[in-house]
Amino acid sequence: MGYVLRVRMASFFAGASTVLISGLYFLHKDYKVAHDSISQQMKGLQESLGGRISALEKSRVVEASEHVEAAE
Repeated sequence: MGYVLRVRMASFFAGASTVLISGLYFLHKDYKVAHDSISQQMKGLQESLGGRISALEKSRVVEASEHVEAAE
């Protein structure tokens, strides 16, 4: 009976470790996909915001030059 119990325990722990390793692999893969997705979204938002800031800076330069010309 002792031998059969040891074989069953070894089989159980081998199966449990296989499931654990595969589960961790899939979690890691899911984490990487989510991280890449969020990184791409943030990159797009950063580029959009950079364009808006550039447009505002250009409009302020134009307004400042108009005020200088009007004062002269």
